[in-house]
Amino acid sequence: MDFNVKKLASGAGVFFTRAVQFTEEKFGQAEKTELDAHFENLLSRADCTKLWTEKIYRQTEALLQPNPSARIEEFLYEKLDRKVPSRITNGELLGQYMQDAAKEFGPGTPYGSTLIEVGECERRLGAAEREFLQTSAISFLTPLRNFLEGDWRTISKERRLLENLRLDLDACKTRLKKAKVAEAKAGMAPDFQETRPRNYVLSASASALWSEEVDKAEHELRVAQTEFDRQAEVTRLLLEGISSTHVNHLRCLHEFVEAQAAYHKQCHFHMQELQKELGSCEYGSSSCVYTDPHIPTTGSATEGLSSPVETDTLKIEEVQAPATGTRKAKVLYDYDAADSSELSLLADELITVYTVPGMDSDWLIGERGNQKGKVPVTYLELLS
Repeated sequence: MDFNVKKLASGAGVFFTRAVQFTEEKFGQAEKTELDAHFENLLSRADCTKLWTEKIYRQTEALLQPNPSARIEEFLYEKLDRKVPSRITNGELLGQYMQDAAKEFGPGTPYGSTLIEVGECERRLGAAEREFLQTSAISFLTPLRNFLEGDWRTISKERRLLENLRLDLDACKTRLKKAKVAEAKAGMAPDFQETRPRNYVLSASASALWSEEVDKAEHELRVAQTEFDRQAEVTRLLLEGISSTHVNHLRCLHEFVEAQAAYHKQCHFHMQELQKELGSCEYGSSSCVYTDPHIPTTGSATEGLSSPVETDTLKIEEVQAPATGTRKAKVLYDYDAADSSELSLLADELITVYTVPGMDSDWLIGERGNQKGKVPVTYLELLS
């Protein structure tokens, strides 16, 4: 118990001495030991490395996992030293939904078969994304985290210890300076006319005491200087190791770039294959006919729509609207006429449509004011 009390009192005394020294330095009442310029540059470089490494690490985490809740969950699993459960990627989930929808719509329909192909491609993209995430976490994120949680903590601990020893050193310098001033005052020659003989003895005794105090302060200063120099060398070696950290992070950065390039290359390959598969099926062919009037077609989609009534046999200007059978129709999508026999359309406009004998069911005759021409049925919503 006595030992613990003495140790506690000693620690409190050291803490108080450091606090006094720190306060006096802030108010300019005490001298401060300055580190050399090279050491200061090492400290500045280390702080800069820590700052930007932490920012790069956080932003890379956000890039690989945009969901903050998922990042927190992974962090908790790591702190609990448990394996992070495998999580399906958004691409894989989308692909699964598309394939499930194809089963409901019918895999034999054009829409269903296309959903199956696109869904399979999305699942491949999702699998490539998961592989990229795992590779990036191992080759790039882990080294950055190891530096922040390992090397940097060691450097910070040694820097705090160096700062404490510097405060102890400066406190010893201050005590020695005060002891020398007191010794000098005590050793001054007394005034023989005004000083009693008894005071000569007291002055000599005080001088001897201050001389002992100076010797003690000098010894404490030498010990503090030795400890400070040793700790400064240890801290310097750790700070110089930042160069090796930069080399290691550079290698990890190259690996991250390679993983990212491989991921995008793989995605590009899968999308090209999907485009080839979809391009081999023309929408106008018998196997890929869109019969839903609410689904827009591309510019090439109407190329497969042909009317048995050719332009040379059907002269639009000679076609007359029947007395009965005309209807109003709302245009769903913009349409550019392919030739003079067709009528260009604008979305949301209303036109009058009707059929003529011998015309293909995919086409109607549309009229808008004095203009008239063939229009595709798939671009219209017939109104009652």
